[in-house]
Amino acid sequence: MKPASACTSAVPDDPDWLTDVVAAIEAGKAVRKELPNGGRLHVDRALPFLCIHVAGQDSAPVAREITQANASYLIAPDAATATPIVSAVGALLDRRFGAFMVLEMGELARDELLTDKAPFLPPFTIEVTTGKKGPIRAAAQAFIAAIEAIQVKFRTPRVEFHEWPEGRRTADEALEVPFPLMRVRFAPVYRQRDSGKIFPELRERLIASIFDAGLHAFAAFAKSTKGLTISTHRALGRKAFIDAVVRTDRSIDEIASAFDFLLAVTPINAEAAWNEFAASDYARAPRFLYRPLTLQVEAAKRKLFSIPFEHLEDPVLYQLYREKQQELDLQLSILSARETAKFIEFGRALYGPIEAGLLRAAKDVLARINKTTGKAGGSSPAPVECADCDFVERRAREMIAEYARRCSDFAARVEVRDDLPPGLLVSGHRLLIALSTTMPVDRVEAILSHEIGVHLLTYFNGSAQGLRLFRSGLAGYEGMQEGLAVFAEFLAGGMTSERLRLIAARVVACAAMLDGASLPEAYRLLAHEHGLPQADAFNVVLRVYRGGGLVKDAIYLRGLLQLLDHLANGGALEPFWMGKIAASHFGVMQELSARGLLGGPAVRPMFLDHPKAPMRLERARSGMTPLDLLDN
Repeated sequence: MKPASACTSAVPDDPDWLTDVVAAIEAGKAVRKELPNGGRLHVDRALPFLCIHVAGQDSAPVAREITQANASYLIAPDAATATPIVSAVGALLDRRFGAFMVLEMGELARDELLTDKAPFLPPFTIEVTTGKKGPIRAAAQAFIAAIEAIQVKFRTPRVEFHEWPEGRRTADEALEVPFPLMRVRFAPVYRQRDSGKIFPELRERLIASIFDAGLHAFAAFAKSTKGLTISTHRALGRKAFIDAVVRTDRSIDEIASAFDFLLAVTPINAEAAWNEFAASDYARAPRFLYRPLTLQVEAAKRKLFSIPFEHLEDPVLYQLYREKQQELDLQLSILSARETAKFIEFGRALYGPIEAGLLRAAKDVLARINKTTGKAGGSSPAPVECADCDFVERRAREMIAEYARRCSDFAARVEVRDDLPPGLLVSGHRLLIALSTTMPVDRVEAILSHEIGVHLLTYFNGSAQGLRLFRSGLAGYEGMQEGLAVFAEFLAGGMTSERLRLIAARVVACAAMLDGASLPEAYRLLAHEHGLPQADAFNVVLRVYRGGGLVKDAIYLRGLLQLLDHLANGGALEPFWMGKIAASHFGVMQELSARGLLGGPAVRPMFLDHPKAPMRLERARSGMTPLDLLDN
C-alpha cells in the first residue's frame, strides 16, 4: 500500500526543502524526493537507519540497486550532497530511537581475485569497515554472519573486515556524518572482467543476498540499542508499494486477464465426445472441440516481456513478478501448441512430471479403496439422491450471498453453461456450473466449499491486498490451491471414497499419458484395472488428454500431500487465505505481512465454522494420509 500522505515531489528551489522533508518524516509521512543528477531520498517510514550510495563518477549499478531496495535510502551524486541530508534526517531519527546508523554501499573497482588462469572460480571480496565496538560492531558481525551463510552457486564471498582508526574514519573517507557508520564494498562479480557483459542470474543473487545481510545488520543494531523491537529482520523492509510496483502489477494482470487458460483447453463437446467414444466400443479417441483463442499469442508475449522490472526497488517483489512472467510465458506457449505434440511437453514444464512417490500414493489410494468397497470392472455405485445444476446453482448463490454479507467486496457471479463438461469451474470472479452437472446431494456443500470457499475466496481476498498479483495467483500457486480445496471438502464433512479415488485416478492417468498411453488405453486402465465407473473414467481421461495431453490434474493429490505435510510440521493455514499462493511462497507471505505490505484475509472460509472442522484440523496437525480423510 502507498500512503496517501507520502511526499513525492522533486526537490524545489526553496532552500528550506530539507526542513520540509524532516517535518514530513516527523509527522509520520513517507518521503520520496528526487535530487539533482539522478539522486533520490526515500524514507518509507521512520526507522533507525539509512542506507546510502554515493554514486560519484563510477558505475556501480548493483550497489545502487541494493541501496534502493531498502525502506530508507539515499542515492547521492557526491558526498557533499549526502552529508547535510544524512545529518538532518539522522538527527531526527536519532532523537526518536535513541540511536541511528548509516550503511554506505559501494563497489570495488575490479574483481581482483579473478584471473584468466584460475582453474576454478575463486572467492570474491566483500570489504566491511566499521568502528571497533558498540552497536555498530554488532551490526557488522550480523552482516558478516549473513554473508558467510549464503548458499552460493558460482562465487563464494570472502569477507575482509577493517576498523576505522581511533577518532576518525579514514584519511580518504569523504562521507563524514556524526553517526555510527558501516561501509560495505564488494567486487563486481556480476559482470565479466574485460567485456563488462552482465551475468543476470549472478546479479540477482548478489542483490538479494547483500540486501538481506544489510537487514540483518540493521536488526542487530536495533536490538543492541533497544531502539526498535521487531519479530524478524525482514520486518525492516518496505512497508509501501511504490508507483513502479503498481504499474508493473497492472501490466502483468492485464496480460493474465486477457485469456482464461482452463477454458481455452477445456473441450466444449464433452457429451458428444463421450457418445462418439462409446460408439467405437471405447477403442478410438474421440475428437475434442475447443473455443477459438481470443488473443494473438506472439503479441501477448511481446507485451509480456516488454514490462520493465528494474524500477521495482524490492528484491522480493522483483522475484515474484519474474516468476509470474515466466509462468505466463509457459501458459501462452501451451495455448499456442494446443492439439500438437508440443502441448504435452509445455504442460510438463509448467506442472512438473509425475514423481514416483506421488504415483505410489495414488496407486495405494486406488488399491485400498477398491479392496474396501469391492468395486471393480467399471461397476456403478449404489443409487443415491442426486442434485442437478439448478440445485447446485441455488445453493451456490446462497453461499455467495452469505460471503457477501460478511465481506461487501465478495462480488462473485454464477453462470450455468452448456459448453463445459459436468462439474464446476472458477474463472476469476465467476463460478461456472455445467448444465449437465449432477452429483450426490451430500456432496454439494463440499464441492461448493472447494470452489467458493477456496478458489473464489482467495480471489477476493487477494484483490484486497492492493496488488492484483495476489488474486490472479503467484507462480505455481495451483498445486497448493487445489490441495487446500480438496482439504476444504474434508473439513466440510463431504470427502467420500469416490471423490478420493477420482483424485488418485487423475494421477495414474497423467502418468500413463506421459508414458505414451493413448486415451483408450488410459480409459481401460482406469475402468478395468482400477474399477472406476465408465462415466468417471471418461471424465478423467477427457481432462488429462485435453488439448493434446495436460498433466495439470496431478496437482490435486500432490497439493493435498504437500498441505498435509505442512500441517503435520506445525504450519498455519491463515496465510493461504490471503490470496492465491504456492507452498514455496509461505515464507514470502509471512515476510510481506511482517512488513505491513499485506493485510489479513478480508473474509475467512465458512467451512471453518463447521462444528467438526476444529477437530478435523487438529487431526490433520497430528499427521494424516489422504486415506485418513475418509474418516469424517
